[in-house]
Amino acid sequence: MSAVTVEVADLVATVTLDRPPVNAVDRTALLAIRDAFTSLNGRRDVRAAVFTSAGTRAFMGGADLDGFDGGLDGQPAPEVTDPGTVAREALWAVTDCAVPVVAAVNGPAIGAGLAFAACCDMIVAAEHATFGALEINVGLLGASAQLSLLVGRHKAREMYFLGEKVSAAELHRLGAVRAVVPAELLTATAGELAAALATKSPIALRLAKESMNRVEFLPLKEAYRTEQDYTNRLLTYADSAEARAAYLEKRPPRWGWH
Repeated sequence: MSAVTVEVADLVATVTLDRPPVNAVDRTALLAIRDAFTSLNGRRDVRAAVFTSAGTRAFMGGADLDGFDGGLDGQPAPEVTDPGTVAREALWAVTDCAVPVVAAVNGPAIGAGLAFAACCDMIVAAEHATFGALEINVGLLGASAQLSLLVGRHKAREMYFLGEKVSAAELHRLGAVRAVVPAELLTATAGELAAALATKSPIALRLAKESMNRVEFLPLKEAYRTEQDYTNRLLTYADSAEARAAYLEKRPPRWGWH
């Protein structure tokens, strides 16, 4: 049974990690996450995605270190000189997913869990959720680059060097988490956010995400020029004219993927 499932309903894909007891990831799980998000890129029935985990004990309890000793089906892992390849591919599959991804953090997001949450476009969290880069406590180093994007330079260094957990409420205060809700409302809250995203033009959503990913680390002038290029690309699609017509006529838009 795969550690990751994908369900699609009403233009929203729900990607669920299910690896008891705390959803720690091994090589197999990382490959499944990679393949799940990559599979969404070409689907016209998907306009947004939710990334969550089974249970309430943890969103992702870091890496299962025992799981990285071998490959699949008892065969040696092929990443001989670069064992981080699989983790990077899984993280980038979330970052580069063609549609916006909402993280529904249903428990502690530790280590790899923090990195995956940071790779999502928006985060909603249960009240009991915590976030932590705890690797320094066990002789490892984590994903400080993603952490710095999530909370800023100084808070990231505080969390990274001290190996402390931070509450969902604190990350909400810092603007990294959109909403903190009781655990029983998390699925509905994430679903409502994804449904709101799914009302937008599927062409515009995909171009908007690709554009933001491309300009994130560019100098200001180059970034804005790139965004203008993406706007000009969007103008070539009928969905662009439809958006303006629907706005002026005060009616719901009719998107056509063209």
